[in-house]
Amino acid sequence: MDLFDKCSKFTVAKTLIQMGMYPYFNPLQSQQDTRVTINGHQLIMIGSNNYLGLTTHPKVKEASIRAVEKYGTSCSGSRFLNGTLDIHEELEARLARFMKQEEALAFSTGFQTNLGTISALISKDDAVITDKTDHASIIDGCRLSYGQTLRFKHNDMKELERALISTNNHGGKLVIVDGVFSMEGDIAPLPEILQLCKRYGARIMVDDAHSIGILGENGRGTSEHFHVEDQVDLVMGTFSKSFASLGGFVVGKKEVVHYIKHHARSLIFSASMSPASVAATLASLTIIETEPERREKLWRNTRKMKEGFTSLGFDTGASQSPVIPIIIGDDLKTFKFWKEIFNEGVYVNPVVSPGVAPGRSLLRTSYMATHTDEDLDLVLNAFERVGKRLGVI
Repeated sequence: MDLFDKCSKFTVAKTLIQMGMYPYFNPLQSQQDTRVTINGHQLIMIGSNNYLGLTTHPKVKEASIRAVEKYGTSCSGSRFLNGTLDIHEELEARLARFMKQEEALAFSTGFQTNLGTISALISKDDAVITDKTDHASIIDGCRLSYGQTLRFKHNDMKELERALISTNNHGGKLVIVDGVFSMEGDIAPLPEILQLCKRYGARIMVDDAHSIGILGENGRGTSEHFHVEDQVDLVMGTFSKSFASLGGFVVGKKEVVHYIKHHARSLIFSASMSPASVAATLASLTIIETEPERREKLWRNTRKMKEGFTSLGFDTGASQSPVIPIIIGDDLKTFKFWKEIFNEGVYVNPVVSPGVAPGRSLLRTSYMATHTDEDLDLVLNAFERVGKRLGVI
């Protein structure tokens, strides 16, 4: 069999293209904002992770421009060698203070943060235990490690306990969960998970990519939300969401981060964050720290949309965050809904298996602090029209 045979047999995407229902790789012709332009048409964006609306903030853009003028466009090397700038270290120091942790380490992407951190820490005699709906980067980080990997049913504490018991003969144990789960927007029951980790001698890592800047009184994420910041061992975050940039980081005890810094292959063998990305992140961090009203506005918008969709009769699952799924169930109907809502002037993301469990296909909607009531009312009206036409409500 020829290696490339599988390529010619992959026809799903081509079929969707022929049907006019292919939803991926649509190029934007405008900035990432509450309204975007695609193929000359303006749409209301409810598919972005730009939760605080900072991608267009003047201070964030100005900081990026100044960084390029001072440092150029690239570091042209890894953090390990010639690619560390003084602003990388400034960012790490500020992140550690903000997150109330001893040390922070910045990676070039959030995906690389999980790959590097997990594969560095988990050795052949160790075990890593993950929620079945954890992000793909966590799954891949576990695959790159040499330890045993176990997965438990989503937010099921009995299954987590069974997994922990089964690893009693292993060396170290690490439980990894998303803080806010990226597809359905629900929150990990961190206090219960922490109790089990203490009982069975496991460490815990929380992927707070969709939580930092959003959850907690000061935006420090899931740990602050549950008031357990002093009990979580490692927190991972990204800069491509609330921080309106690109990159990722991990925070924790100084000796642990020091170890990761010298063993994470995705850090050592990748070029470092560009100066513009670092500067944008620093500016966004300042705004997150000094403008809590943005977070408050985001939550007002979230409540409005959750209540609006529910009152219309849509299934929004167990969402507790600005990520609100519209669960359709059938793949083809999900793509049809995406196409019709796109034609109504609303940009949303369709998600089918393996992004979600089979039979759980959904439209992933997400909201920004900068959405206006007019934007959101237009979205709800469009969803009502399409939902009734397709028999979803």
